[in-house]
Amino acid sequence: QVQLVESGGGLVQARGSLTLSCAASGRTFSTYAMGWFRQAPGKEREFVAAISDSGGRTYYADSMKGRFTISRDGAKNTVRLQMNSLKPEDTAVYYCAARFGPLTNDQSLFPYWGQGTQVTVSS
Repeated sequence: QVQLVESGGGLVQARGSLTLSCAASGRTFSTYAMGWFRQAPGKEREFVAAISDSGGRTYYADSMKGRFTISRDGAKNTVRLQMNSLKPEDTAVYYCAARFGPLTNDQSLFPYWGQGTQVTVSS
């Protein structure tokens, strides 16, 4: 069983930056691929970024490329999402997810989820 706890959400102005963190429980963090997803009001949850278990490979949704950076720290069992040049349309609840297996953007393949953290970008 994996438990995930997100933090770092908040209110930020457009063109600002924010870093989300996700703390994972368990001693096998290095075997999980990790992902970030988000859900805006009235919309379906969507893929944001993912990172492989080793951290050697990353994958981003097209609209986040160049603005968001996913990284992981094995010593701290943490995955981060650095978000720059934020836009009002980035407003959403951001979720961290984990899976044993290859990197993917398919949320249905992630069995472990955090509770989410709200990010609000004002114009």
